[in-house]
Amino acid sequence: MAHGSQGHGHSHGAGHVHGSTDEKRVLIAACLTAGFMVVEALGGLLTGSLALLADAGHMLADCIALGLAWYAFHLAGRPATVRLTYGFGRVKTLVAYTNGIAIFAIALWIIYEAWERLLMPAPVLGGPMLIVAIAGLLVNIGGFFVLHGGDRDSLNMRGAILHVLGDLLGSAAAITAALIILATGWTPIDPILSVLVSLLILSTAWSLMREAAHVLLEGVPASLDRDLIARDIEGTVNGVREVHHMHVWSLDGASNMATLHACLNDGVDAHKAVSAIKKRLAAEHGIAHATVEPEFGHCADSHDGHDGEHDHAHDAAPHHGHYH
Repeated sequence: MAHGSQGHGHSHGAGHVHGSTDEKRVLIAACLTAGFMVVEALGGLLTGSLALLADAGHMLADCIALGLAWYAFHLAGRPATVRLTYGFGRVKTLVAYTNGIAIFAIALWIIYEAWERLLMPAPVLGGPMLIVAIAGLLVNIGGFFVLHGGDRDSLNMRGAILHVLGDLLGSAAAITAALIILATGWTPIDPILSVLVSLLILSTAWSLMREAAHVLLEGVPASLDRDLIARDIEGTVNGVREVHHMHVWSLDGASNMATLHACLNDGVDAHKAVSAIKKRLAAEHGIAHATVEPEFGHCADSHDGHDGEHDHAHDAAPHHGHYH
């Protein structure tokens, strides 16, 4: 079995630079969020505004989530160990998934509180609420722009941005509610806007959770087609007769990996063929690390000495039965 990672050093270097700057960005955003969270919570209690309390609740969860995101970036920089041979890169994806769950829980809590407030309306001080909400919006805009310059391919960074974006929308909703209350005195607008923001955040959180779960389940990245890649290798790499037992996945949503069996024609130099396959995967498909097993004749994993239908049917593609 041949192991290698054509181009892997370059992508690792670029990833390290991104990880270092992203770590700093997340830490700055966490400090901004934590600093204003207390102010907004006190403002919500003093003014009686559910919108402010909801946004403060978002910020409380975001402090924890951004702290976890920062720690995930910190862990990702550690080298691999004997027990964790890929290192800690996937921690970022795990944190992104956890962040999605946290956002779900907070949004559902806000919807419940809004329903209670609609059943039993409470007075809201529009003036102080407006001042606190504007200050919160400015802080959230600052945090959003700090994170916005980070690596957009990182699920962990996208999760952090989603949290701050939720806070930003919450502040905007609080400002709108305060203006309407000051102009008309209609307090139900406060819980209504809180629910609308929560529903918007729920849909985005679901998308983040789905992508993170796909990575954790080692699904094929959305930008890649396993079967097309296998056919491309068969058609472009000299000496390759067939590609099977192929798996393509992402370690953290950004670094793509693959394993495959390459059936070679008799007389082909196995080392040159494997090297050519790795170069093709890296240059044309963005797969920086690949493990390729060269074979002559029958597949080494066949139980009966040949590539039988039983060995290849359990996850075959509709148009290429020998791919795994």
